[in-house]
Amino acid sequence: MNLGDYDLNTLKDGFLYDAGRKSYACLLCGKQFEEEEIYALAGRFFTAGRAVREHLERDHGGWFQAFLNMESRYNTLTQNQKKLLSRLAQGWPDQAIAKEAGVSVSTVRHQKFVFREKAKQARVYLALYECAGQLAEAASGSGERPGAELRPVHDGAKMVDDRYLMTQEEYERYLKNAFKSLEPLRLEHFPVKEKRKLAVLMRIIEEFQAGRRYTEAQVNEALAEIYTDYVTLRRYLIEYGFMDRTKDGAVYWVK
Repeated sequence: MNLGDYDLNTLKDGFLYDAGRKSYACLLCGKQFEEEEIYALAGRFFTAGRAVREHLERDHGGWFQAFLNMESRYNTLTQNQKKLLSRLAQGWPDQAIAKEAGVSVSTVRHQKFVFREKAKQARVYLALYECAGQLAEAASGSGERPGAELRPVHDGAKMVDDRYLMTQEEYERYLKNAFKSLEPLRLEHFPVKEKRKLAVLMRIIEEFQAGRRYTEAQVNEALAEIYTDYVTLRRYLIEYGFMDRTKDGAVYWVK
């Protein structure tokens, strides 16, 4: 999941509505709820929109805490800030928060003030960006937002730099040069240049399912089908933040 790809309402809700399919999808596990279906949960019946909200509460313990603690380069809150937001969401008074954190009440109130000001800045920036996009769309008729011609940056990226300034055209050209076949996926050589390497990894990670847990053997098997040096591919998928693993290396997943 790339948090930066979703609009504000989707991020607040924790689910994505697909107007074409007329369905709701949980952002945490991808479970689909078709709009024309009725869902039975704990002896009660819900429409799809209500069912996905119930699902988030019953199966995931609520969206907010999962969202708050989700690893993302866009979530720059410190652990202390996350703890404070969590307590505020639970309705804790300032005095109780200060006591738990071992700080003064004025410190808690100052951080709340900082939160509020940052939220205002974010809303102004978002409004300006959206206005610029609408004007660009009207002027060119392309329907593109500023920067839309660039490939998106994956959410687990550890260091975003010029390597990620890649257009869709460049991406497709790099794939054509590196892969013998895209279906099935067969890599001819692993590029030396960082930008081309990144493009290859972007394509390879599509072979793995988000939300699924893989053993190291399963990862090796899948990568070996793509390229003989599967160890190198696995290492770079981790280094570039496309995948993560447990400390003992036993379990892998898409970030």
